[in-house]
Amino acid sequence: MKITLLNLLILSLASFRLTRLLVFDKITEFLRDPFFNEIKEENEDGEIEVYYLPKERGVKKFLGELLSCYWCTGIWASAGIVGISLLYPIVSYPIILILAVAGIASILESIVQYFIEK
Repeated sequence: MKITLLNLLILSLASFRLTRLLVFDKITEFLRDPFFNEIKEENEDGEIEVYYLPKERGVKKFLGELLSCYWCTGIWASAGIVGISLLYPIVSYPIILILAVAGIASILESIVQYFIEK
């Protein structure tokens, strides 16, 4: 498969969106839960703040640390996106395209929210 600039852009956007999905989005919280301890603390204003710390040892610690690092998860998400696109191009293309479009949408939403808050 020849990687054109357009293919690189689509793969990049799909990797970006998949990484955000794994690290931050509420819909995949169930995937992260086994690898984190939830810590609740009351702040100075009396509000409860929730922190997530990776488990203390073993594979759960490793995966918790991986999932708490956007850059680390991004490498593996990118490897998965590129790998699946090379191994199964016809089957994976719709999934990758959906992730890429969602990536563009999330970038645009961030820009809109930035200007609304200003």
